[in-house]
Amino acid sequence: MSELFIGLMSGTSMDAIDAVLVDFQEKTLRLIATHSQTISNELRNDLIRLCTPGDNEINRMSELDIKIGALFAKTANTLIKKANINIAKIKAIGSHGQTIRHQPNGKFPFTLQIGDPNVIAVKTGITTIADFRRRDMALGGQGAPLAPTFHNDIFRNPRENRIILNLGGIANITYLPADLNQPIIGFDTGPANTLLDNWISQQLGKSYDENGHWGASGNINIALLTLLLSDPYFTHPAPKSTGREYFNLAWLKKYLSILAIELTPTDIQATLCELTAKSIANAIQLVAKDSTILVCGGGLKNKYLLDRLKANCGNSSVYPTDNLGVPAQWMEAIAFAWFAQQTLNKKPSNLPSVTGATQTTILGGVYFA
Repeated sequence: MSELFIGLMSGTSMDAIDAVLVDFQEKTLRLIATHSQTISNELRNDLIRLCTPGDNEINRMSELDIKIGALFAKTANTLIKKANINIAKIKAIGSHGQTIRHQPNGKFPFTLQIGDPNVIAVKTGITTIADFRRRDMALGGQGAPLAPTFHNDIFRNPRENRIILNLGGIANITYLPADLNQPIIGFDTGPANTLLDNWISQQLGKSYDENGHWGASGNINIALLTLLLSDPYFTHPAPKSTGREYFNLAWLKKYLSILAIELTPTDIQATLCELTAKSIANAIQLVAKDSTILVCGGGLKNKYLLDRLKANCGNSSVYPTDNLGVPAQWMEAIAFAWFAQQTLNKKPSNLPSVTGATQTTILGGVYFA
């Protein structure tokens, strides 16, 4: 019997909302339809401004909460139209929302995703599940990464150790040991695309470095790379998670001022790309150096980044999750469709070995149609 769910995901890059319609019939995964809705530059800039403290935050956040919720609903409705399917057949929508703050390490840890699920439920007529991260944080966890639970369900293999690497705005890894008695490990390794995108945006007004051509035209500066890698986040033990609140242009500017030498913009871009590749490789070396590395996320489109990643990961096989039947571009959206199914079935979706929570728990709030 079909188990149809929609997953909606907007990540750290804030450039688009990805939507998938998935059938989880009899523990198999079948991707029925996909759609990506671009987020306008104006709306993206409003979201970016909200990621750091500023004036009139409550009003601006509340208005954006509704705007983003309506855009999530529009994305879901477009997906449904493309699939030509009756909404009565869809059990629920799992919506990640748009993260605007993630502060897991303060005296009062919190995370905040906007995109009002009430609006989504009303405008689609489909039960919507959202706010997946805060229950884990209430139990002492980081609230992230959550995807390792999903990765374990579909990718774990008793014949080989596997690393699932997500190259979003932030990079995160899931270690799936072949030995089923060994714990799953997962954490954010640091920046993936966020610094690369922000730097080229500031320098050239482009939203991303297509195929990594601009970065590849520069030279890696070892002095800057060493300085960036000295940041305490990279050696902080897991569980840990981060976001653009930490890794941003202000963070980069701080280290550039310490270095106090002039570098070309392309040399800085090349060095930021090496920072992503090296920090990921270092993290993998710590947890399981003899693993197959399966990659997903927008960073797959950056050929230079992938080349540097392979160079830093030595003899490990590196290939996209598409090779195992799960399209890398849609991985995170599929995960939130899966989380919605877990919630409706009253099954836990977090992994305490990953997030640091005191126990497993059912995640998400349910907003009935």
